[in-house]
Amino acid sequence: MKRYCFALDLINDEKLIEAYKEYHEAVWPEILESIKSAGIEELEIYLLGTRLFMIMDVNDSFSLEAKAKADLENEKVQEWETLMWNYQKALPGAKPGEKWIMMENIFKL
Repeated sequence: MKRYCFALDLINDEKLIEAYKEYHEAVWPEILESIKSAGIEELEIYLLGTRLFMIMDVNDSFSLEAKAKADLENEKVQEWETLMWNYQKALPGAKPGEKWIMMENIFKL
């Protein structure tokens, strides 16, 4: 199994952050299905202040490129992503439109 870790920021607004957390307490079933069907076995998101940290454990069938392509073709995923962008803020140095940025693993025990 392979692990990917990503970071993203939220807009620094307490009400928006609470709303974002509430959405993630009841993620739409179509979003959960798109995650599972892509080969993502485990997915967790952590929050510290405005910084989000996502950990994805994926099986051998998973491909970042295939997941990105499937997401672009999935109307419900696009609706979710558009909605979430109301709460999210690109990291410093992100390319235009870039959301979650893959983190570099620099240590493993």
